[in-house]
Amino acid sequence: MNDLFDLSGRVAIVTGTSRGLGQYFARALGNAGADLVLTSRDRNHCLSFEQEIKSLGRRAISLDLDVTSYDSIQRMADAAHAHYGRLDILVSNAGMNIRKPALDVTWDDWNRILDTNLRGSFFVSQAAARYMVNRKYGRLILIGSVTSVNGYAGLAPYGASRGGIRQLVMSLADDWGKHGITVNCLAPGWFRTEQNKVMYEDPDWVEYLSNRIPVKRPGAPKDLDSAVIFLAAESSRYVTGQTLLVDGGISTGAVRALPRNRLA
Repeated sequence: MNDLFDLSGRVAIVTGTSRGLGQYFARALGNAGADLVLTSRDRNHCLSFEQEIKSLGRRAISLDLDVTSYDSIQRMADAAHAHYGRLDILVSNAGMNIRKPALDVTWDDWNRILDTNLRGSFFVSQAAARYMVNRKYGRLILIGSVTSVNGYAGLAPYGASRGGIRQLVMSLADDWGKHGITVNCLAPGWFRTEQNKVMYEDPDWVEYLSNRIPVKRPGAPKDLDSAVIFLAAESSRYVTGQTLLVDGGISTGAVRALPRNRLA
């Protein structure tokens, strides 16, 4: 493997790896050579995936993590460092959503979403960075979304949390750049996950969505592999404070298919 993309000897924490995109991020990093720290609110939900990572020839450990609990975050970071003796990469992926019209969003809805997606990402990053600062090296990748840059009805608190991630990485990049730590936002577009899978069961909705995406299809999880490896590796050593959209181009605007008789 090209040294610019080789993660051999690196240790990566990926939060939210009991299912979904978190597992794809962890698998991609493992295939690039990294050893893994896998997390979930209940570590037992990661154990079968832990075995999969080990089958790649990588080391892996599963740890409990509730990103809404400061104490849980500190315990996870301390245990990960104690196990490996180093922390090199963080992919802050754990997140949640409650999809509602803005008039129906409750106080508790708002707090659950922001506490998980935004506050949790900050304090997990802080806990990892405390160890990275001493070694003058780190790669922090905070997972955002196309909602980091675009607004959508029914996603007000979620979009606020993801827009906050975009702002957060710029501030942390400036804070920690002098310590050899880069901080970036990886922002997927429309990918099928456990949170939104019911929408993808409607073929009319998928067709509508695809017509808005310049490459004419929703994202497939492997579309994110090269992006997360790039941001985790030496290839991105001079890239920090940035938002990398992997969205098939939907953020360029609301693209619609034209009727055939209007095509040039």
